Amino acid sequence: MTKAVFCIAQNTVQAESIVNDLVTAGFSNNDISVLFSDKSNSQDFAHEKHTKAPEGAAIGGSVGLGTGAVVGLLAGIGALAIPGVGPFIAAGPIMGALSGAAVGAATGGLAGVLIGLGIPEYEAKRYEGKITGGNALISVHTTNSEAVDLAKKVFEEAHAEDISSTGESSV
Repeated sequence: MTKAVFCIAQNTVQAESIVNDLVTAGFSNNDISVLFSDKSNSQDFAHEKHTKAPEGAAIGGSVGLGTGAVVGLLAGIGALAIPGVGPFIAAGPIMGALSGAAVGAATGGLAGVLIGLGIPEYEAKRYEGKITGGNALISVHTTNSEAVDLAKKVFEEAHAEDISSTGESSV
């Protein structure tokens, strides 16, 4: 069974640092996900998916991620709007899951999407509030308990908040 380890970064600078630390620790770019609210644009926009790093870096830079280089290297970076919640930037495996889930999320909002990804309801609601408030959700997807422990250690050393792990079925 695939497991995911989640944390909240207080801002995009910390999120980029955590992603860099995860890559340095040996995690694949394809196993790291980042989700944050797009505060750079007040209008909602449709899903736009990119799978190449240069385009991802360009999107990352355009949404206030500084250089966007670290997050821009993650797979599937793009922008999407979750009905009733607003625009978000996502990268990694969570992007594909959110792309499909966003269509049916009008009633459940972001918490409903996160619950659908296997996050327990109480954590999903807490994450929703933090993400819409400007924090970033970071997750690492893995299949073994040693990697779960390593990801938690990286998150703790970076002073991330709300660190948790869960089994997942579809991400």
